[in-house]
Amino acid sequence: MVNSWWEIQVLCDAALDDLIFWRLEEFGCRGTSNEVKGHSYLVRAYLPQEDAQLLDLAALAINLRQDALSVGLPVPVTQWNLIDEEDWSSSWKDHWQPEEIGDRFLINPAWIPVPEGTDRLVIRLDPGAAFGTGAHATTQLCLESLEMRLGDREEASQKIIADVGCGSGILSIGALLLGAQRVYAVDTDSMAIKATMSNRKLNGLDADRLIAERGSMQQLIELCPEPVDGFLCNILAEIVIDLTPHFGAIAKPGTWGIISGVLMDQAKPVADTLEQNGWIVATLWRRQEWCCFNIRRA
Repeated sequence: MVNSWWEIQVLCDAALDDLIFWRLEEFGCRGTSNEVKGHSYLVRAYLPQEDAQLLDLAALAINLRQDALSVGLPVPVTQWNLIDEEDWSSSWKDHWQPEEIGDRFLINPAWIPVPEGTDRLVIRLDPGAAFGTGAHATTQLCLESLEMRLGDREEASQKIIADVGCGSGILSIGALLLGAQRVYAVDTDSMAIKATMSNRKLNGLDADRLIAERGSMQQLIELCPEPVDGFLCNILAEIVIDLTPHFGAIAKPGTWGIISGVLMDQAKPVADTLEQNGWIVATLWRRQEWCCFNIRRA
């Protein structure tokens, strides 16, 4: 039985958010959250005391520093302290409130009542340790792009969507609330698949409308009985580049894609790779240091 947890706090440039979440996940952290602090983000993560020693935490801080330097961003400030077991699971929730995104969505933490009288599509969410609370610019860009792609509900009801790297399931659920017929979702992290399934239930969606399994593109190809109408991919640029040659296996002439998780200074190699593999960048949206590609088949 774990009695104490490390609370790791990382104060960083907003553009480092995705890299830091990835690094903390790789380190084994269970719950994560972020909070805006002026022009910076304060990321919190939690790890059982028995899973890390002080030297491990010091090595983590060095890795976070190197990650920032490698992309030319300010070095984050990392610190940690021990908290009691009964406090850790709720600590990160204290800093997350309902948030409107785009013209149609409201992201509502599962433990907070839905605001009365809202006419927005409410995504109830408890991400656990999976990425995707709606606070990050890349998630917001993807949801706003989905609004554009699935604006006509009657037309959306015929659409089959794929979600590559589904995280908490927030984008899959957003697509279904906009009227999509079905979403096939994959993620290499088993905790993400668990979070996606849990959030599907929270939002009252039928199991046959959101099918999620652990894996990557090969698993997705096996899951999809036919080419999809659109796909979502909100992960790091390096992984987008690696996966792009495989996107065609789930596509047909009219398939579109929404891709984010890409820093602006990484946009050109991503765009070049997409074009080399038969995709046209229809629009490129930007928020903070992040961008979102809306693509279609050439």
